[in-house]
Amino acid sequence: MTTIETGRATDLDRLCVDTIRMLAVDAVEQAKSGHPGTPMALAPIGYVLYTRIMRHSPEHPDWPNRDRFVLSAGHASMLLYALLYLTGYGLTLEDIKRFRQLGSPCAGHPEYGLAPGIEATTGPLGQGLGAGVGLALGERMLNARLGDAVIDHHTFAIASDGDMQEGIASEAASLAGHLGLSRLVVFYDDNHITIEGQTSLAFSESVAERYEAYGWHVVHLGEDLDLARIESAAWEAMGVDDRPSLIICRTHIAPGAPTKHDTPEAHGSPLGEEEVRRTKEAYGWPTEPPFYVPEDALAHMRECIERGREWVARWQERTGGWSGFDLPEDWGVGLPSFEPADSPTMATRKAGAEALQWAARAVPHLVGGSADLAPSTLQRIRAGGDVQRGAYGGRNLHFGIREHAMGAVVNGLVLSGLRAYGSTFLIFSDCMKASIRLASLMRIPSLFVFTHDSIGLGEDGPTHQPVEQLASLRAQPDLYVVRPADANETALAYRFALAQEHTPTAIVLTRQAVPVIGPEDVPDTAVERGGYVLHEAQRPLPDAILMASGSEVELCLKAVALLRLQGIEARVVSMPCMERFEEQDRAYRHEVLLPGVRARVCVEALSPLPWQRYAGDAGEVIGMSTFGASGPADELFRHFGFTPERVAAAARASIARAGR
Repeated sequence: MTTIETGRATDLDRLCVDTIRMLAVDAVEQAKSGHPGTPMALAPIGYVLYTRIMRHSPEHPDWPNRDRFVLSAGHASMLLYALLYLTGYGLTLEDIKRFRQLGSPCAGHPEYGLAPGIEATTGPLGQGLGAGVGLALGERMLNARLGDAVIDHHTFAIASDGDMQEGIASEAASLAGHLGLSRLVVFYDDNHITIEGQTSLAFSESVAERYEAYGWHVVHLGEDLDLARIESAAWEAMGVDDRPSLIICRTHIAPGAPTKHDTPEAHGSPLGEEEVRRTKEAYGWPTEPPFYVPEDALAHMRECIERGREWVARWQERTGGWSGFDLPEDWGVGLPSFEPADSPTMATRKAGAEALQWAARAVPHLVGGSADLAPSTLQRIRAGGDVQRGAYGGRNLHFGIREHAMGAVVNGLVLSGLRAYGSTFLIFSDCMKASIRLASLMRIPSLFVFTHDSIGLGEDGPTHQPVEQLASLRAQPDLYVVRPADANETALAYRFALAQEHTPTAIVLTRQAVPVIGPEDVPDTAVERGGYVLHEAQRPLPDAILMASGSEVELCLKAVALLRLQGIEARVVSMPCMERFEEQDRAYRHEVLLPGVRARVCVEALSPLPWQRYAGDAGEVIGMSTFGASGPADELFRHFGFTPERVAAAARASIARAGR
């Protein structure tokens, strides 16, 4: 490991730190929006990390062996933008001037993909720390596969008082301590301020003792944020080889601001024109022009470019280079196929277990696990080995009962270069919603596998029976939600998810057995196109269209026979993925849904909300408008009206409304 000799701050160092501070002050003031006080307080830490500690290369922001920096305190985003601009990552001063403006890469919180050097989107507090744990775990897992020569880096994060209060951070920190993630170093910005006032209003625990109990190495820096002490603490933490490290820094928000130092007003609001002027005077900084950047400071911080160039060159010489994992050329072949003659019925979670084994063979860098529910979700890679403390070469992760952290860690693993999944019951997707949402915002292909997908889970009752969760997931932009009707659609769902490069996928599976549809009736594009004609009527223009996803497709198929006895011909459409169906061209969508057929019935044992777009004015949606109940699945389906008879009756009523 290359080190830089520790030394005390020079006038040039102080100039650089103050440049970071004043850029934050001016950007927030010009935007009339933002958080100036925290970037001012954290400037010394950011400066030390980027110029003395981290191995990074502004010219190669995607270098696989770079140290990662995650600003979990995302409201302090101007700290990161100032650092990226000054060290040469491609942000310009004009970008800084347009902080928080439409189209600017300098958004209110760091957004992955908007600018090089932003390693993760960190909006809701605690998410950055969770993703940081995933990045650190990913580093250890990649190191176990590729060796020290290729992957041997650290993950650094800055967390705030707010992060420490969020439950997801506690879950993630507990997991990191359990796994002994020694390459994770978190600076805790203990500034005692939140939006409502002093943290003492609601927060009085010993964070240090809590993290020590989690199994972390804890360093107390106190109030003296001398650059040499920050640097020494970082090197000390990096030298700990059996646990993650927390460096506690007692900072003071908006240092140097005459009236807003150590006040909540400096947390989430601009300082104000007069306070900015007086603050600059206190620092001996020119009051005009705004966004003043001393040439000496810029030149010194741009030395990171040459250092990074040398680090990358030495790494490439040593390793021959490595650009990450790609899907094998023939990865999509050999997908499992299920025959009704061999197994007339199968829960889609069981089919998912088989599809996962195929996926694990097809994609060697696929890893994942469950929130203590693998025996129920069946999402375990057989013979994949377990990831445990000091043994990171396995493929099966045990997240424990930590759904909140699992979602964030899965995102971090994907950001590290692996393909990763997390699994639990659909009802617990509520615990993961923020992480799933961030996966969509980041446009990364995280995979979330949810089982026990409806009232069909049965006896566990309404606390465990999802009703509104699927509608909530479908309402989220840039997320594919796939609820397959049978085993063959399930296999296609896994292939579809792994083919994604920029979109996360949620696969939603049944606990109960459902009929296996013959593979000849399930087209290879069933999931790729989102919806398809599963059963065709016996006349060119059917009287009605019945459509469903998941286990309710069976009800539609049975209703067809009842309707035919009355001379009514119906087409059945299976809709495993609404989002993909909506992305198809109009011709295909019309070919499937036949605009001339107004009599339609949509069936799903969940919230009816998303289906009205397909039912139309004359159609009917059979769904759950109440919570479920405790009882066997078949009894529940009859009790709540999910029967072929009700579907057939709804079709007849829809035909009458349509005037046919």
